[in-house]
Amino acid sequence: MDLWEFIKEYYIDSIVYKEGYNVVNTLTWAIILVIAVFLLYKFLEKRFEIDKKFILANIPYIILGSSARVVEDAGFLHPPISYVFMSPFIFFLIFLLAFPAILISKRFAGDRYYLPYGLIGLSFTVFTIIMLFLNLKIENPLVLPYGILGASLVAAAFYFIPLKTKNSLSSSVMFAHMLDAFITFLGVSYHGYREIHVVPSFLVENFGAMALPIAKFGVIGAVLYMIDASEEKESLKNFLKFVLLVLGLAPALRNGLRIMFGV
Repeated sequence: MDLWEFIKEYYIDSIVYKEGYNVVNTLTWAIILVIAVFLLYKFLEKRFEIDKKFILANIPYIILGSSARVVEDAGFLHPPISYVFMSPFIFFLIFLLAFPAILISKRFAGDRYYLPYGLIGLSFTVFTIIMLFLNLKIENPLVLPYGILGASLVAAAFYFIPLKTKNSLSSSVMFAHMLDAFITFLGVSYHGYREIHVVPSFLVENFGAMALPIAKFGVIGAVLYMIDASEEKESLKNFLKFVLLVLGLAPALRNGLRIMFGV
């Protein structure tokens, strides 16, 4: 296999033909993510306080990414434009909107940057969601409520575990990942969807879809414990939790909307 065939098989075909993830591209995207997170944190920590206001102001951009991804799922876009709205490129697309928006907001609003920054993201998000509801029919209205209920119960239970993870941000991260796990469980078990990520796909094939919430609870709980128990700066801890929040909430909302609209 020459270099072009390797790139085509493990990277291009997975996007063009929507084959899902494989070990090679999963490791590649993971390495890129780690490098991007490190560089972005180094840039942001000198200019912003990584606190709850920062994270809350970014929530609309997470929802925007999920909603824009559903626009592609629904078939409103066509190649090559549609490829930009697929993972992992959708993350870069949202970054290209959010990054200049937060810098401009900081320039003109100072320490209250989170207000205009959040409103910019919220405006794009509301427009995208309205377009989805105007152009798609709701097929499975209870998927998101059931997922939210299950995730809320587990996150609430996690909050009361007597560990150093007892804070609202950690519980929010747990909620996001449990929402992703429960919605995937509902989609795979009752709506004919399939898991496309390497490790979750292995779990579903060998242990059933209910293995996803169980495994995620253990893994995310352990990661949060290690973050909170470490001696790192609070800003770094918060940023790592923010990254975990994005990785959980973005696919959870995308999958929830996709199943709800039946696309």
